[in-house]
Amino acid sequence: MITPEPQDLNLLEALHSTPARRYLSTEPIADDVIRAILDAAIRGPSGGNYQGWAWIVVRDPELKKPIADWYREGWNRHYGSRRDEILNAPDGGPMSKRSFLAADHLAAHLEDAPVWIVPVMLGAAKSTNPRLGSSIYGAIQQLMLAARAYGLGSTLTTLHIGHEQDVRQLLGLPEDALTMALIPLGYPAKGRWVQPKRRPLDEVVFFDRYQSPA
Repeated sequence: MITPEPQDLNLLEALHSTPARRYLSTEPIADDVIRAILDAAIRGPSGGNYQGWAWIVVRDPELKKPIADWYREGWNRHYGSRRDEILNAPDGGPMSKRSFLAADHLAAHLEDAPVWIVPVMLGAAKSTNPRLGSSIYGAIQQLMLAARAYGLGSTLTTLHIGHEQDVRQLLGLPEDALTMALIPLGYPAKGRWVQPKRRPLDEVVFFDRYQSPA
């Protein structure tokens, strides 16, 4: 398999054009690309430079299938069961129709994404600190930006965590490890690299105190 060269993206352009991509093709991803993306990820934040993490690359269909089923269970519990409510809501509801349909598609086809990355924090499972290891999410964003440079879509998901212990056992993780996300990777089958829609800055940015005008 020929390894593609990454696109030379301006940093701010990449930051403004890396939306969640949930329609992913089954086209395989070269090992060298996966390594390059992960090499970018591990340059990201790690509190105290502790690096108490592991990054699991999941490609085995026999591992994917049960995890995808558990993911769908989480999807249906939190969102799928509200399909009619969400799809019939007026624009501006808590979840747009387009976002719902894309997320629903991902849930239905999660195991078809050729590669999953599961970031893991070692020693975190029994911690009472809700912020322990949270710096890993900056590293995850670097992974997703690196994937963008290689033309790969990704999204950060966590709907598998209702079966955290089962996932740990399947992936052979230590008992004290905690999965921090599940990131499906694939070449986009639908959609564009566009700026995600967000609320205006003036609605969410404040100086010194909450709700003090920016």
